[in-house]
Amino acid sequence: MPARLPPYYTSLPPFQELFQTGVPILTYHKLGPRPSGVRLKGLYLSARLFARQLSELSGAGFTTARLGDLRLETGNGQRTMALTFDDGFQNVLEHGLEPLARSQFQAIQFLVVDLLGKTNEWEQPLGEAREPLMDAGQVRAWLAAGHEIGSHTLSHPFLTRVPLRQAREEISVSKKKLEDQFGVPLEHFCYPYGDSNPVIRDLVSAAGYRTACTTEFGVNDAGVNPFSLKRVTARYRSRNWSSLKAWLGGR
Repeated sequence: MPARLPPYYTSLPPFQELFQTGVPILTYHKLGPRPSGVRLKGLYLSARLFARQLSELSGAGFTTARLGDLRLETGNGQRTMALTFDDGFQNVLEHGLEPLARSQFQAIQFLVVDLLGKTNEWEQPLGEAREPLMDAGQVRAWLAAGHEIGSHTLSHPFLTRVPLRQAREEISVSKKKLEDQFGVPLEHFCYPYGDSNPVIRDLVSAAGYRTACTTEFGVNDAGVNPFSLKRVTARYRSRNWSSLKAWLGGR
């Protein structure tokens, strides 16, 4: 890893060297203004900064690909990446569609299936601000704009901390529900909090997914396990990275 590399992505220059060693996957959560009382400010990214990040990447020659189409061989001269959003927040639809279209970028939104049209119930007991999640009509608008959806389970649990039967249901039933409701194949999964182990990864594979995203920092090459894809969290500069990192890692 290049020396003095920031633990999160704000702009391209510090990451140029790292991004030449594999395929980057950037991950976002919430876009737009932060309401008062927010604990994890780093999960929000202003619409202006998001648009600037996409413009910078596009200007540097990066293009996006669907997760299943990523070519992970290094040294092929291509500048391909993927953009992911965790949780399905409504503010992503509101603030993200226009800059994504302007940059001709595609993205995938990992949805908490049983909470569509509701709110971020997994965060609120920890004191986090209430935020609406996309409903079915908004998910269809996201798909109509050329983007993908994936599963982020039924209820956003720590999968290694629930009974195996429940973990299997969270993984497999969420896939079937999304396929039935939206009529698209569900091929990609994202572990809530990045929480997984070999047993959980086997359940994801057995359910018929092609890939799964973690919160592990880094880029991806030909040797990566497709059920342990690395990502780089995009956010604004701040001094409160440690609390966000602890939350993403479930610690």
